[in-house]
Amino acid sequence: MKKDIAVIILAAGKGKRMKSSQPKVLHTVAARPMLGYVLDLAASVKPRYKICVLGYKSELVKEYVKKEAPGFKIVIQKKLLGSGDALKQAGSILKNFKGTVLVLYGDNPLLEAQALKKLIRQHQQRANQATLLLADLDKPAGYGRIIRDNNNNICGIVEELQANDFEKDIKEINTGIACFDKEVLFRALSRVKLNPRKKEYYLTDVVGILHKQKALIGSLKIEDFRQANGINSHSQLSQAERIMQERLLLALQDKGVIIIDTSSTRVCWDTRIQAGTTVFPFTVIERNVKIGKNCRLGPFCHLRNGVVIQDNSVIGNFTEISRSKIGKGTIVKHFCFLGDSRIGNNVNIGAGTVTANYDGKRKSVTKIGDKVFIGSNTTLVAPLKLGKRSSTGAGSVLVKNRNVPCDTTVIGVPARPLKKKK
Repeated sequence: MKKDIAVIILAAGKGKRMKSSQPKVLHTVAARPMLGYVLDLAASVKPRYKICVLGYKSELVKEYVKKEAPGFKIVIQKKLLGSGDALKQAGSILKNFKGTVLVLYGDNPLLEAQALKKLIRQHQQRANQATLLLADLDKPAGYGRIIRDNNNNICGIVEELQANDFEKDIKEINTGIACFDKEVLFRALSRVKLNPRKKEYYLTDVVGILHKQKALIGSLKIEDFRQANGINSHSQLSQAERIMQERLLLALQDKGVIIIDTSSTRVCWDTRIQAGTTVFPFTVIERNVKIGKNCRLGPFCHLRNGVVIQDNSVIGNFTEISRSKIGKGTIVKHFCFLGDSRIGNNVNIGAGTVTANYDGKRKSVTKIGDKVFIGSNTTLVAPLKLGKRSSTGAGSVLVKNRNVPCDTTVIGVPARPLKKKK
């Protein structure tokens, strides 16, 4: 594959059907803005230029792009006049560029690199002026239809709003993802006219213009259309979530993680679990969670942002853990909440234990040393530290800043050291 590639991601649209004040491309799939997947995808082909065209609430999207992919150049479409106009805005950056322009969309989080590289390779090897990524759909409603001439050459794309009854029956549809020769593309864009009905400049009109110029227009059929399925509504967003969960869970299984029921288990795009760990049904794992090997999670376990669980630990039924580190061989079995905790190795956390980490103004940390035994229904009011091999009696309330020394047992409300018999 040649390196003379420029990638342009179109991410300017508002996404009216989302009925949301948030830019469409910042809605999340597996806890990651959908645009993030496309930024990674664009970088995977190692282009010379990486451009992102923004429009609706551009400052919010720009902030995300700068944080996640600082190598991208940002272009602002000041008026949302359609995909053709959005693409034209990138022209000034590519003034001295000659090569392949790859057009992607910020609402296509499911597209995989393999399909994209195949599209680029075919475009370059066949010296096409344009190569379109297409699909065949039994129910093509909502998509632009591919029009072919008597020689089966692509001669245009008709959007559904402009399609007649015959054209609506066409099963071959346009995904929007395409490669173009840069010079040919921008000459054609200059000839695209404003659509009188939508008051937009359609990028798809470029195909008809190129056909009239006898340009070589190629195509590639994508086998799994779900990859190229754009997200325009919350129902489509939930469908994408299910597909992404399937991929993520399968990848974990391939690495040796035992997932009992993939249909009731939810992970995030950055979840890390080592081989030998078993995940029971109805386990929910949020962002930035790392889990060691040979652990047991769930059922009905909720691991929130920033949790680290080390090897051979057990997190059981109806347990919620947030921003905490759990040491090796530690057991947190039933009905517990642990927030902002640093728990050592071989600790036993009794059923119903709660770390009271928030006092209404700030969140504080609870530290529990190695081999500590926490009795059932213990409340630990942070900030608090329990030394190694200490223990608490069932139902105890440990108030903040009253640290427990090593090898000490405390009981009661408020908890006090248990007096040793003489």
